[in-house]
Parts: sequence; C-alpha cells; structure tokens
Amino acid sequence: MLFMEFSRYCEQLEGISGRLEMIDTVSRVLPSLTDEELPIFVRFIMGRVFPDWSPLKLGIGPNLLYDAVAYVAGARKGAVREAINTLGDVGLAVEGLLATKEQQSFFIEELDLVEVYRDFERMAVAGGHRSQRGKLLVARKLFGNARPLEGRYLARLMLEELRIGMGEGNVRDAIAKAFGVDVALVEHAHQAAGDLGEVALVARKGPDALQEVEIEVFRPVKMMLAQQGTIAERIEEYGDVAVEYKYDGSRFQFHRKGDECRIYSRRLEDVTVGLPDIARHLMAATDRDIILDGEAIAVKDGRPMPFQYVIRRFRRKHQVDAMMEEIMLVPRVFDILYLDGETLIDRPLSERRRILEEVLADHVAPQVRTHDAAAAEEIYARALDQGHEGVMVKVLESRYLPGIRGRQWVKVKPGVDTLDLAVIGAEWGEGRRTGVFGSFLLACRDEAGRLLPVGKVATGLSDEMLAEVHALLKDLVIAGSGKEVTFEPQVVFEVGYAEIQTSPNYSSGYALRFPRFVRLRVDKGVDEVETLDGIRDRYARQKNGAGSSP
Repeated sequence: MLFMEFSRYCEQLEGISGRLEMIDTVSRVLPSLTDEELPIFVRFIMGRVFPDWSPLKLGIGPNLLYDAVAYVAGARKGAVREAINTLGDVGLAVEGLLATKEQQSFFIEELDLVEVYRDFERMAVAGGHRSQRGKLLVARKLFGNARPLEGRYLARLMLEELRIGMGEGNVRDAIAKAFGVDVALVEHAHQAAGDLGEVALVARKGPDALQEVEIEVFRPVKMMLAQQGTIAERIEEYGDVAVEYKYDGSRFQFHRKGDECRIYSRRLEDVTVGLPDIARHLMAATDRDIILDGEAIAVKDGRPMPFQYVIRRFRRKHQVDAMMEEIMLVPRVFDILYLDGETLIDRPLSERRRILEEVLADHVAPQVRTHDAAAAEEIYARALDQGHEGVMVKVLESRYLPGIRGRQWVKVKPGVDTLDLAVIGAEWGEGRRTGVFGSFLLACRDEAGRLLPVGKVATGLSDEMLAEVHALLKDLVIAGSGKEVTFEPQVVFEVGYAEIQTSPNYSSGYALRFPRFVRLRVDKGVDEVETLDGIRDRYARQKNGAGSSP
C-alpha cells in the first residue's frame, strides 16, 4: 500500500461522524492488505507506530518536527509555528506548507506504507549524542517525498496524535468484521498480546488461532485498572469480596524466565535498572517462570513514604546504589498473570490468589475476604492508620482484564474525589507565575480515543511544582495563540474536584467544579486517563446521591 492511499483513508475517516460507518470503512480495507502491511496499517490508523509493549519510541518532539518541515518547505521555523498557531492543527499546517514545496519539486519518490514504518524504526533506534541529528535527517527525507495530504498524516503520526477517531474499540470491531470473527475473541487476544496489529494477523487465520493467543514473558501487558466506589456498594452487589490495602506506591509488572527477570512500569517501560532491590526480593521469593502484578512502596522506619519518593526510584537510571540507600523499596504483590507457560488471566481472582500464595514465598500483599461491611470498614480504617491511601475492594470471581477499568475492582479513599486527566493546553501565568504556565486545560478520553476537555486547573500547584511541570511541558507545545498554548498530550495530572457538572462550554459535555491539582502522574500514560463513560457514571451517581467515599 502506498502511503498516499493510507492518507486518503485517513481523510475519509476524518470526515465520518458515525462510529458504525467508520468501522465498516476500515473493515473493508483490512482483508486487502499483505501480512506485512496489515499490522502497520492497524497501528497507524490508531495513531500509533509501535506496539504498546515495544521499547521503541519515536522520540520526535514538536521542535524537531518544525525543523524538518521548515527545511523541506524552504521556510523559517517561525513561519511553521505561525501556520500551526493560525490553524491550531499540526497536520493541516504541514499540509499547507508542503503545498508550496510541491510546486517547486519535479520529482519525489513515492512513499510506501511499510517503508514509512521502516523509517520510523530508524528514528526510534537512533541513539547517542547525535540521535536528534539522525532523527532530523529521516524526518526531512519523509517530508521531502511527501505530498501535502501525506504530510498531514505523517506529522500527526510523528506526534502519535492522528485525530481521526479510530480508537482501540473501533479498530477491534473493524478487525472482527473484516475477518468474520467474534469481537470478544479479538478483545481477549488483544488483552494477551498487547498489540491489535498482531491480533489482526491472527484474526485473518480464524477464531481458533485467536483462542490460542497467550501472554508471553518479557512482553508486558496493560495492567487492570480500578474505578472509584464504596465498600457498601460492592458488598451489596456481590456479597463476599476481597479487601486489600491501596498503597501509595507505583504499580509494577514482574517477569521472570529462568535466571532472567525484568520489571515494567504501568506505562510498560522497562524499569529493571532502577529497581534492583525489587528484582532481588522477587527472584528470591520464587524460582518459577512467572508474571506478577504488584505495587512498589517506599518504607522508612516501618512506615510507607509518599508516592513522590517511589517515583524518584522508578525514574532513576544512574547512581542507583546511592538512591537505594536513601529510598528503600519493597514489593507488595497482589496478582499473578502467568505461571510456567500458562496464562491465568481468565481464572477468577480467588483462584489466582490461591496460586499466588502457593508459588510466592514472600511479599504477597495482605488480603481479607468478607461479606461484612463493618469488617471491611475496619480494614479500611487500619489501612489509613498505617499510612496507606485506602483499600481496594475486588470481586472474587473477577477475571484479570488488562487495560480495562471496570466495576469489579474499586478503590476507596478518603477526602475529595479525584480524576486522572490529560494535560492538553495551558495559559501563560501572570504575577508570581510569569514565565511559566499558570493554568492547565484538562481532558478525558472517549471510546474512540479522542481527548475531550473537561475544565481547567490552576490551584494546588506550588511554585516548585509549577517549575517542574513547565520543564515537562515546554518542549511539547505544538501551537499557541496569545496567552494560550496547545500541547502534544503526554502528561497526566491527578485532579481533585468538588462536583461534576454538565457544561456546554466543553466538548465532553461536563466540567469540574472547584478543580484542584493533587499530583503529577508521571507513572501513567494518556491512554489511562479517565474515560468519558466514567465521568458520565460519576455524574449519575452524584445525582443519585451516591458518592465515592465510604
């Protein structure tokens, strides 16, 4: 497939508002693709380049992209920024700039879908002190051969923000329709493989092949997520439940095969180098080939330390021994996904817990099973007294659903309700905040993966935090107009709020009343932010008088 053909499909999808029509359009394309093209097309159409579990990252920021486009279009970098600020869309701005370039060109080499992917791979593996130069040369080559429409989608792909509404759910359904297989089989295979591109190849072989997809060691899967709820609700609906402490730490996934182990963060990044003590603890606790889900917590004088101490260790790549002396981490393991070649995610929690306790000699997180709300409340009070965030309440029959935020796991915490939201824009500050971003535009995501604004937050940020956030965001600016800027969405805030209200001012249809910054979630990716459905659910529970606190 030529990249121009891919671009025309994107343009067509961008003009479709109906979900079913989008699914139908993509489903008609998939069977015509070769085995080499199919996984690339599937990832690209979602605005992704590599599988979620892949260590490869493009590493293309807005500034490098602007440099490449300016060079090819024969324009100043400032003119590129001005075009983006005027249109508010990197893709459309690049398309317009390349139209000028095309009038001056007599020959271009046709871009091929697979070759574009190979060039993206070259960008991702470019390393060393000259890595940015290497990435820039590849980007110039791509834009130099791109026609204007191709430039629109090349630019968006480089920033992994395609903006055509084809999220995981739509692509999953399109794969099922294209190859005549059950959607549930596609979903289950995706949970195990962590890559819809690969799943599309398997779906082409039929339902039996999909049923055989298993989790693999050293290929991390997304972690099962929880939503906020109450102890009373879970017990009333399910009777017996499992109650566990909710730690103020950071999730990890531990993989072991033979004498080798790796540890992955909740963003599926390999963080083994920064966590040798966690690796040592768990290697000593089992000799089985295994995948575990747990939480790393920092401990001092027998008490847990706040989250920010934990994340300093996760992000550490140098002088790890010195940091270990300052911050000691211990694992608390609460689930098992794989054992000696067998995938366990389809087994109920009660059975997974039994297996976990049998194969792990130490570091298993405490769990109490009860149908008594008063007993569960006592565990909750004990968790808070010991310095933890609260409790998790889990349904005993729950399967492990990678990447799914469901009602079978709920978190119960005191104080204000909070949401994890993507930072998509900001306004420059005034007064004490002059020179840094002063308020931030926040977004949830809908089922198509689009980020929809739900409000702005300006309170709760200390001067030190404002400086840290500014350092994270300043290179992610993709457009600006007056005091307002738009970011490439990569940063997640946890935000507290007093109430969710309906609002015509934001495309989500909702707004947060009295939003307040709680903390920076560097351990979370934008794909983990609150969904629009989740916000609708919280709003409905509010109206019915059911809060999230116990």
